[in-house]
Amino acid sequence: MPDQQIFPDKERILIGISSCLLGEKVRFDTGHKHHSYISNTLGQYFTFHPFCPEMAIGLGTPRETIRLVEREDGIHAVGTKTEDHDVSIALRDVAEQQKDWHKDLCGYILKKDSPSCGMERVKVYKGKNPKQLVPERIGAGLYAEVLLKNFPNLPVEEEGRLGDAVLRENFIKRVYVYRDWQDMIESGLTMKKLLEFHAAYKYSLLAHDQDRTRALGTMLGGGNKQEVESLSECYFVEMMRILKIRATRKNHVNVLQHLQGFLKNNLDKEDKAELVETILKYRDGILPLIVPIVLLKHHFRRHPIEWIDNCMYLNAHPGELMLFNNL
Repeated sequence: MPDQQIFPDKERILIGISSCLLGEKVRFDTGHKHHSYISNTLGQYFTFHPFCPEMAIGLGTPRETIRLVEREDGIHAVGTKTEDHDVSIALRDVAEQQKDWHKDLCGYILKKDSPSCGMERVKVYKGKNPKQLVPERIGAGLYAEVLLKNFPNLPVEEEGRLGDAVLRENFIKRVYVYRDWQDMIESGLTMKKLLEFHAAYKYSLLAHDQDRTRALGTMLGGGNKQEVESLSECYFVEMMRILKIRATRKNHVNVLQHLQGFLKNNLDKEDKAELVETILKYRDGILPLIVPIVLLKHHFRRHPIEWIDNCMYLNAHPGELMLFNNL
């Protein structure tokens, strides 16, 4: 498949994606796996760079399907009918060859279960008898494996997992964090900017893991201007690890109540009671997360606090995506 030239809108975010998910007919049976949420909803905010590694190594369509097989020297991608049809080296090599545009991405959406693109739980066939191999869901697609090794902090998700509201919000949040981090680095890294970045995202991180977030703040507190570059690298690695952890309802409630505390001297009795009740209803699963967040934003507009404008917990991604409506 010839390389595509991608010229993303500067205001949009560049995301890599398995070509079949955008409706390109690159599957082994000449079909596709078009995902309407990705193209119709995320496509309003992201610029996609589609890529099919199997087409890129010349397999064409239609083609014999491949599968992952465990051998003595590791995992191989081989034909399901022709065992000596081994494309393992080609798939790994083509992933390395894409690094020039991979480095410009802020995220990647992969095709689940694919022996080339699957992120995790891909079937690996094991056994001593080639005719009686047993599949175990322990592998990753060979192209995806190299991508994840080369860019371990890059937000990566499979299209199937985007159906889970928590994982969907988690992925999109990480994409926006990744883009903001790249923008900060490009603007010229300083200790002041790093501290401001952490302050902006502290409450978002607390919703994922409170202990690790506090440890991250302590790590920054012990830094100095001379070591800001190495400190920032360690910081971002840990930040992205924290954000991959599922945010819990309990942690969200703690964050909401913490933010509520900054309004205690500004709200009258009725407004305080309403805010408390709204947070408790979210805790009990009666209301979605968007309701207490909108109410907090309403009160902070009436009673401004300067740093709240930069609090990304309240502004993690475009509200039009409605990611908090199902949490």
